[in-house]
Amino acid sequence: MPPPAPKSRKRKAAADPVSSGDGKRNSTEGEYQTPSTPNKRRAKTQPAVPSPGTPTPNNAKLMAEPVTNGTTTTPKPKPGAVNRLADPRATNATLLSPETSRVVTSKSLDAVSPSKAAAVKTTTSNILEEACAHLISVDPRMKPLINGHHCHIFSPEGLAESIDPFESLCSGIISQQVSGAAAKAIKKRFVDLFDGDARFPQPSQVAATSFEKLRSAGLSQRKAEYVQGLAEKFTTGELSARLLHDAPYEEVLEKLIAVRGLGKWSVEMFACFGLKRMDVFSLGDLGVQRGMAAFAGRDVSKLKSKGGKWKYMSEKDMEEMAAPFAPYRSVFMWYMWRVEETDVSTLE
Repeated sequence: MPPPAPKSRKRKAAADPVSSGDGKRNSTEGEYQTPSTPNKRRAKTQPAVPSPGTPTPNNAKLMAEPVTNGTTTTPKPKPGAVNRLADPRATNATLLSPETSRVVTSKSLDAVSPSKAAAVKTTTSNILEEACAHLISVDPRMKPLINGHHCHIFSPEGLAESIDPFESLCSGIISQQVSGAAAKAIKKRFVDLFDGDARFPQPSQVAATSFEKLRSAGLSQRKAEYVQGLAEKFTTGELSARLLHDAPYEEVLEKLIAVRGLGKWSVEMFACFGLKRMDVFSLGDLGVQRGMAAFAGRDVSKLKSKGGKWKYMSEKDMEEMAAPFAPYRSVFMWYMWRVEETDVSTLE
């Protein structure tokens, strides 16, 4: 992720409460304690805003927030938590094929023959529990973090959510280097370019659209090229929900990083939050680096004050520290964001 922006002067005005973006994952941090005032002058107070995190993923909110063509939106019903086979080294998400809406997912436990079902140990109902137990067994200091923060992304409910990989990746490109509000507005205009009631256009529609029309939604020339190039790969079958679900992690990385407009960090975040792969670890994420340094007992405020080409922790140290937490390094990474309160709710 990019280096953090310079600190701006803090204002004393009370801030509005911040939502997690999807209406399901709000912060559980404590509220400010306001001083008591006489009844006649008692002011109406508002909940406090959690301390801001590093600029990780706030624009990637668009990966999980559908846009509709109308002026109002209807909340999506919560998906049922179907108990399916799960594997920490594989894709655990339910993917929707962009062109056909065909569901690509692992077998439900009910579809497994009774003779084999008895041998199944890891499912979408218990994989988070297994992951947390492993993290605590590696380092007991993880227990307070785990008890204090529920990791929704890998919970049974989180694993039941359906993901359209084309929409997720396309939204990530749209949101690059613009504010969250601007990215949301551009995405809505982008969706409005296409006829129909679908919440997001099909790859074949985008591939057949001129750069001029794509740019009319607010995309730069380069982003229009990136989005159309991504659409072409889904249209030709070079990328598909089936491939992203079944392929080994290294192949997924290779295929997606080869797409113009998708860097390694973007692909790692998609693999973690989109594909729900549980052994992703991003060396290039500043929030993870800072959280790990603090977890290791380093004074991150002093490290930052050194200036120059400083790092909270070297990549070698990060790799060595994270290695014992495999095959659940995505969960470990999520909790390292929590150490320094990096806000990743918008990625989920």
